[in-house]
Amino acid sequence: MNYMDQARIAFVHLRERKRQTALTALGVAVGSAMLVTTIAVSRGSSSNVIAKVIDTAPHVLISAERVVPLVPDNIIVQNGGRVAMVTKNVTPDKQEVIKNYTGVVESIRPVEELRSISPFVLSKVIARNKTRFTPCVTRGVVPHLEADIAGLKKNLIEVNALDELAYTPNGILVGDLLAKKLNAGYRDRIVLVTKNSEEFPVTVVGRFSSGFNAKDEREAYVNLSLAQRMEGIASNSVTGIGLRTAHVERAAETAAKVQALSGYHSESWDETNRNVIEFYNRNAVITLVLVGFVFIVAGLGVSSVMTTVVLQKVKDIAIMRSMGVQRGSITRIFMLEGFMIGVLGVLVGSPMGHVICHFVSLIRFEASTAGVLKSDRLNLLEMADSHLIVIVFGILIAVFSSLSPARKATRYMPVSILRGEVGA
Repeated sequence: MNYMDQARIAFVHLRERKRQTALTALGVAVGSAMLVTTIAVSRGSSSNVIAKVIDTAPHVLISAERVVPLVPDNIIVQNGGRVAMVTKNVTPDKQEVIKNYTGVVESIRPVEELRSISPFVLSKVIARNKTRFTPCVTRGVVPHLEADIAGLKKNLIEVNALDELAYTPNGILVGDLLAKKLNAGYRDRIVLVTKNSEEFPVTVVGRFSSGFNAKDEREAYVNLSLAQRMEGIASNSVTGIGLRTAHVERAAETAAKVQALSGYHSESWDETNRNVIEFYNRNAVITLVLVGFVFIVAGLGVSSVMTTVVLQKVKDIAIMRSMGVQRGSITRIFMLEGFMIGVLGVLVGSPMGHVICHFVSLIRFEASTAGVLKSDRLNLLEMADSHLIVIVFGILIAVFSSLSPARKATRYMPVSILRGEVGA
């Protein structure tokens, strides 16, 4: 008996039980459709987070942590043979800074991948508007340098806010959620209270919306000189430098070059936001595993149907065994039935998953600020390889589910069946 004969017998078995075969294949189809949709949603969520991170954060960040220690000139005297001991008084609450940041900027300019360089000063303050107050982080920047670093220019709600910030020394650009918390509008006066209880009145010159809820409700931009006064640091010092590169996928290599030239710790966007990216990727894997159990349920359905078919075909099995058909051929017949059910299921389920993805992508709802990202839709990323994975996985589940019933079919002794000792 060749493979064509085995396939023909398997097809006849399934055709005789059309309703049962259709329902079993439908179970595989539903599992396939759900897995295609879940993969698309998981990939869409992860890719959306990564796109937002790339769009709203510097590609490379230089911090104030030195990796190459500065050696004072008076430690070792070259011609006198004397060693001077230098004692540094460390103040725990004193913020680390990059001194002479203009020199650091000039030292990294030879890196060809750099497109924008923006020094900044971070300050943790309390913003107060009359009886409303909330903690926030202000970023002191040079407006025209910061415009392209973190996509700030295109995230502005008032399009000329950066220009107005540049010519307003005490201006502040706030996140839209922070503005709602403070009930502050355009040209309103609010007060920033520093950790030393110093108060700095500022004027709201605009708002921005990055899509990251945590950023929009806790961050604000002021001029670099104002931030330096708030932190009490020199005019040639900053707390960090943000860089934007030509090739974001090579940001880690660029960070290594920048660190070697500047002597300050530098890290790429994916290192800085590793926790957020890993959180979404981990959730995607967990979701896929949970939805994968739908396939397991479909496989149990295939196994149940195949067991029923075997019990109903015991006499046919006995006749075939009596005619000299080998055990392996009988096993393959019933496994081919599982294969056909799997193929039918995934051929229906894969297009069904595509249709579901299309309809889900059209759904719009009110943007929520409860999560990490503010979005009015579910982001889906449907790719051909997800359909291929689902098709292969669905067929394998169906085939392996039919393996046990197929082996059971070969254990019956033809004589026992023909004597009626094994009933149908």
